[in-house]
Amino acid sequence: MDIAGLAMNLSTIDTQAKVSVAMLDKTMELGETLGEGMVAMIDAAAMERSVRPQVGSNVDISI
Repeated sequence: MDIAGLAMNLSTIDTQAKVSVAMLDKTMELGETLGEGMVAMIDAAAMERSVRPQVGSNVDISI
């Protein structure tokens, strides 16, 4: 293998590694964002129960 071919292969490997790291970073950011959204939803549900505790506590059945 000549020097030019070796340089091209090393450049390709370097580019692929950088793309992999960038994709991993984006995936981690997305996971954090979704996690924060889930925590906000859970907190909102807890707030709803604390404001109106009677909702969902009784079931009325008539036959």
